[in-house]
Amino acid sequence: MSLADAVFQQTCRRILAEGAWDTGQRVRPRWEDGAPAHTVKLFGVVNRYNLAAEFPLVTLRRPFLKTAVDELLWIWQKKSGNIADLGSRVWDAWADADGSIGKAYGYQLGVKHIYPEGEFDQVDRVLFDLKHNPGSRRILTNLYNHADLHEMRLYPCAYSMTFNTAGGRLNGILNQRSQDMLAANHWNVAQYAVLLHMLAQASGLRAGELLHVIADAHIYDRHIPLVEQLLEREGYPAPVFSLDPAVTDFYAFTKESVRLEHYRWHPLEEKIPVAV
Repeated sequence: MSLADAVFQQTCRRILAEGAWDTGQRVRPRWEDGAPAHTVKLFGVVNRYNLAAEFPLVTLRRPFLKTAVDELLWIWQKKSGNIADLGSRVWDAWADADGSIGKAYGYQLGVKHIYPEGEFDQVDRVLFDLKHNPGSRRILTNLYNHADLHEMRLYPCAYSMTFNTAGGRLNGILNQRSQDMLAANHWNVAQYAVLLHMLAQASGLRAGELLHVIADAHIYDRHIPLVEQLLEREGYPAPVFSLDPAVTDFYAFTKESVRLEHYRWHPLEEKIPVAV
């Protein structure tokens, strides 16, 4: 069983055993039939993944890693909010009639700011500091811009990354305000593990530790039977992950730069309902 499998199962068991239901509250998400999508949730979950030891990819189900990487690059490379620039349809439900998610995610990373060293957007500032000032304790990104929230189709869930180097390794803290454990946990963990590997390779570093901080880790009511199925499964060993070693420019990475060897997973027989 991979570490990602073990962490996922442990977190879900805790949510089901210790979590609080929001059935007495008014909730925003709705199921396709219009019913409110209630959750059982746990506050303040912190999970750690040592990327130097193994890549945190679940085997309890197939995570479609290249689709996840495509979305990651849509945000961090293209800095786009237009679903026409995305190779999948994962954002269709939140886009407006023009195919835009507004000033969310990629838009925020692409806004330029003035620093003593010059003008940078958030991604380019991270890349600059990792190369020129890797010991800095100020290397971070933040997507939760209150001034622009009213122009976002969905407030950012994974909203902040803090980077830190130690012993030639790049570590990162992913802060997430809300996490749908079944639909998104495996996806976000793998995405930001890939991001750390990419930024590290582009900066002459090695990937270190990913710390995932989740304020509201929840399981939707209609997801519980599927989660219970995954809790009964025995996962496979983690795959061997690598990036194309010829790529040293962060903006030159593609989803095809990601390579997996010896990867096995269990199929998920049922389609996961998505609350919007």
